Amino acid sequence: MHHMPRFTLLLVALITTQTHAAPAPTVPVAVVGGLVMCGVWPALAERAERATGLAIATVAAAPKDQVVPRFASGEADLLLIHGGEAAFDLVARGLAAPLTTWAHNRYVILGPEADPAGVREAPDGIEALRRIARADAPMIGYRDPGSYLVAARLWRAGGLRPGVRQQLPSGAETRHGALIDAGARGAYVIAGEIPVAFGRLPHPGLAVLLDDDPQMRRHFVLALPGPAHPADDARRARARRLADYLLGAEGQAALRAANRDGPWIHPNPTSPH
Repeated sequence: MHHMPRFTLLLVALITTQTHAAPAPTVPVAVVGGLVMCGVWPALAERAERATGLAIATVAAAPKDQVVPRFASGEADLLLIHGGEAAFDLVARGLAAPLTTWAHNRYVILGPEADPAGVREAPDGIEALRRIARADAPMIGYRDPGSYLVAARLWRAGGLRPGVRQQLPSGAETRHGALIDAGARGAYVIAGEIPVAFGRLPHPGLAVLLDDDPQMRRHFVLALPGPAHPADDARRARARRLADYLLGAEGQAALRAANRDGPWIHPNPTSPH
C-alpha cells in the first residue's frame, strides 16, 4: 500500500479548503452616475474590497431619480448621492438613517469665449455673477436642480438680484442639451465639472471661465438603511462596515488616491491629508 507524502496531503487539504472557502460577504451599493463616469468609484470600490474583505456590488450608477428607488426598495444597502431633498426624504420616511457627508464635487461657470462680462478675471463665483448682472449678459437660470441650487446660493450670498436676462429658461429638451443651447445664445451657464470634462455635456461655443470656488461645491452624502428599509441585521452590519471605511481616514485617503487625472471627487475638507 502506497502512502501519500505528508507535504502532498497538506497541499491537497489547502487546495480543497480554498476551493470551498465561503465567498466574501457582499454589500450592494447604488451611486450617482458621475462617480462612475470619472472613474473614481470603480477604483475606490476596488481599494475598499481589499481593505475590508467585503465584496462590493454596484447595482446602480445613474441619475439620482433612478438610484434612490433602488435603495428605497432594498436593492441597495448603501447609497452615495448629492445631499438635498431626495436624500432628506429618505430619512423622513425612515428608509435611511441620518446622513453623513462623504465628499464633494465642483461646479463651474461656462460662457462665451469672448467673455463680455469678464467672468474669467473674477476671483470667485459671487463676483462672476455680479459682473454678469452688471453687464446684463444672458445667463441660463435653470438647467437642472444642482446648478440651480449653486446659482441661488451665489446670488443670495452676494446680496445680488438677477435680472430677467440672468434667469433665462433653457430652450433645450433635455438638461444635457442645455449647454448647446447656451452656446448658441451666447449665454453663461453653471454646470457640474465632471460631465463637462468627460463630454457628457457638449458645449460648443462655450469655455470654462471659472472653477474651484468653495461656494460652488455640492456635497455627496452617504445613506445607510433606516428602520423602514428592508435590509436585515446582517446586511445592515455589512453596510455599516463599508461606511466606516469610506468615512474614516483610510477610506478618505483611498478616495484621494482614486482620483485619476482629476481630482474630480474631493474628500471631506476635515479629512487628514
